[in-house]
Amino acid sequence: MTAMMTPAKPANIVQGSIGLLGRIPHDLIALVARLSIGAVFWQSGQTKVEGWHVTDSAVYLFQTEYKLPLIDPWLAAHLAAFNEHFFPILLVFGLASRFAALALFGMTMVIEIFVYPDAWPTHGTWAACLLLVIARGPGMFSIDHLIAKRFGAK
Repeated sequence: MTAMMTPAKPANIVQGSIGLLGRIPHDLIALVARLSIGAVFWQSGQTKVEGWHVTDSAVYLFQTEYKLPLIDPWLAAHLAAFNEHFFPILLVFGLASRFAALALFGMTMVIEIFVYPDAWPTHGTWAACLLLVIARGPGMFSIDHLIAKRFGAK
């Protein structure tokens, strides 16, 4: 048989596939992580507001279901609504991305520890997206990248 007709070995197919998958650029992965986790928190924030006001039902949830320690339910509802709108915007645009991801990671940990400890598979997925941005940065499709490029930072 000629070299062109030699059947591919399974190990070569696996190695080739791994090599191909390894070429997925971080910039694309970071963009998907930023947009998807930003949407999760934005949608959650939208359930807490009507126009520019936090709803009574959101405050009620913080009083009866969430029951966070050490913080007034009214204040917690307002902080959550603000955080779930402000930090996703930063993530989507890639501005102060690591800071925004860290803030949302903190919220994720509070939710996991104090509110819904059995929802760890969901919160683990959120954490993975956020930790990627925290550890590796937002990628080139971000304002952070443009700022770093402008000022010569890496």
